[in-house]
This record gives sequence, structure tokens and C-alpha cells, in this order.
Amino acid sequence: MAGEGEKLTGLSKIFNGQTMSGRANVAKATYAVVGLLIAYQVLKPKKK
Repeated sequence: MAGEGEKLTGLSKIFNGQTMSGRANVAKATYAVVGLLIAYQVLKPKKK
């Protein structure tokens, strides 16, 4: 994890596990991936 005075960049800044907004972003991303997997399973063409 990031120590004192260490600057985060890129995805580490967005998905920071030590801040509430970073944890919320991780949860949102998880829900989005699960939702996309469910949508794919429901909407994919059925095999005959």
C-alpha cells in the first residue's frame, strides 16, 4: 500500500484501498463486471 507522502498515479489513484472513494470505486467496478457477465449470459444467442 501507499506509505506517507507517496503519490499515487493511474489506476492506483482511482482504486485506492485506503480511502472511502477508492473502496467505493472497487465496489462499483465489481458490480459492473458481475452485471456484464449476467447480461452476456442472458443475451447470448441460444444454440439449437
